[in-house]
Amino acid sequence: MPKPIAVTIETTPKKAFASAADWPGWSRGAKTEDLALEALAAYAARYAPVAEAVGSDFPKAVEVEGLDVVERQAGSSGTEFGVPSQPSDHDRRPLTPADAERLARLVEAAWSAFDRIAAAAPEELRKGPRGGGRNTAKIVAHVMDADRAYANEIGIKIRQFAPGDRAPVGAMRAAMLDVLRAARDGGPLGGRRWPARYAAHRIAWHALDHAWEIEDRTESPPSGVQSTG
Repeated sequence: MPKPIAVTIETTPKKAFASAADWPGWSRGAKTEDLALEALAAYAARYAPVAEAVGSDFPKAVEVEGLDVVERQAGSSGTEFGVPSQPSDHDRRPLTPADAERLARLVEAAWSAFDRIAAAAPEELRKGPRGGGRNTAKIVAHVMDADRAYANEIGIKIRQFAPGDRAPVGAMRAAMLDVLRAARDGGPLGGRRWPARYAAHRIAWHALDHAWEIEDRTESPPSGVQSTG
């Protein structure tokens, strides 16, 4: 029988997020905890290529019954906005060198997935039901801006750059991965608020969430599966 997948939950009256504690980037939100768990299980197949890119043995199909909620906590305004925004006690666990390297490699795989999907997408994406939604270039710019902010959260100052300028993007990402690889004690990075496990999760989640948004707005999404945007 497969080992249960440890999941942490953050909730507010209007929104809940379920996050796989040991798989950075695999997190889904919904109106309730039960719906968030269902969404997390449904996205296992979409997360699998990221896990497999670093040689991890990852299940391609997950049932809600295979998710083990190991921690629950109150969410925040960020949770209600649509972001898994609360570091958990599980995120504060110390890391071995192998743990830290694994986190960095999964974040790198999430970035690679985003780059690949964005590069293959048309510039104009299908609009939402009310005619809204950014085009591909604006989504790429948004993800790059967010990564600059995330770099600051882990103690790295990055000057503004053009989203399509690969040299500063590569340098920023390399610096962020170096910080994650060096993390050990589970404490906040860069004198700020985020422990390494949460930083890895937040960075990877944001890249994947928008990669999946691009996919969903390029072609018909899998039945019952939509990105949270």
